[in-house]
Amino acid sequence: MPSPLETAARLSVAPMMDWTDRHCRAFHRAISRHALLYTEMVTAPAVIRGDRLKLLGFDASEHPVALQLGGSDPRELAQAATIGADWGYKEINLNCGCPSDRVQSGAFGAVLMKSPDLVAECVAEMIAAQPLPVTVKCRIGVDDQSPAEVLPDFLEKIARAGVTRVTIHARKAWLKGLSPKDNREIPPLDYPLVHAMKAQFPQLHLSINGGIGTLEAAQAELAAGLDGVMVGRAAYHQPMAVLGAADAQIFGDGAPVDPFTVAEAMKPHIAHHIESGGRLHQVTRHMLGLFHGRPGARRFRQILSEGATREGAGLELYESALSALCEQAN
Repeated sequence: MPSPLETAARLSVAPMMDWTDRHCRAFHRAISRHALLYTEMVTAPAVIRGDRLKLLGFDASEHPVALQLGGSDPRELAQAATIGADWGYKEINLNCGCPSDRVQSGAFGAVLMKSPDLVAECVAEMIAAQPLPVTVKCRIGVDDQSPAEVLPDFLEKIARAGVTRVTIHARKAWLKGLSPKDNREIPPLDYPLVHAMKAQFPQLHLSINGGIGTLEAAQAELAAGLDGVMVGRAAYHQPMAVLGAADAQIFGDGAPVDPFTVAEAMKPHIAHHIESGGRLHQVTRHMLGLFHGRPGARRFRQILSEGATREGAGLELYESALSALCEQAN
């Protein structure tokens, strides 16, 4: 019988730097009650020595939500995982997939695909230090590695260390010569390899990530035998297309949600954020794709894009954007 977290991981929204902050997660949670959400990656040293309220603060209504950590020092990661558990997250995830130069210089992210023994040591200490499940998000390989050789070895070693759930981005990462953006698009996807890993490691809960842009595509991967699907940019830019019917179709709970219902549900969050000294655009920048493909969506985006950054912008501007959308839709 799968755990509640394993069930939630049937569909998850990827950790994305500068995108999946607490406002984005509140928005996605208003669309889907069940999908597993992730924080942006936070480095272990930042968790240990930084502003924890700013880095780790979240609302319980975001659950189930997981903390993604970056790092390569087992003791630091264990300490950061313990702090994350104390803050109330449901899962601690280790980033072994990000290809950015900044991440490489810190010897973590996708470069860790070259050091499976170190990753195994890291996750073992993280598991021993605190009670939450420790998961890994990785690539199929990096640079000139042969994914069919390195990925099974990587999975075997982290599984032996105690990891039971892994998300595999089905592309290789090129650490030199490609930007992080290019690394999300240029290396070819290898879905068959991920499916082969599920056959080889049936005890692991494996999720696939990379290039999955619709709920139908996610359902197809689940039907083909994978345990979960992680969706990234599509869930951000076209959230209703990916998450709007997820509770009904993936989790068997309720009917598809209406975007106007979501827009209404976000009002208390927006009001509270502004009353606490925040700015409207910090929330609404994540919501620009809410009405994607609907009449009036462009006007909705335009009003929020141009006005939400202005001093004093609040619920009144948000309401006017919704009104403009409705006028054009009618």
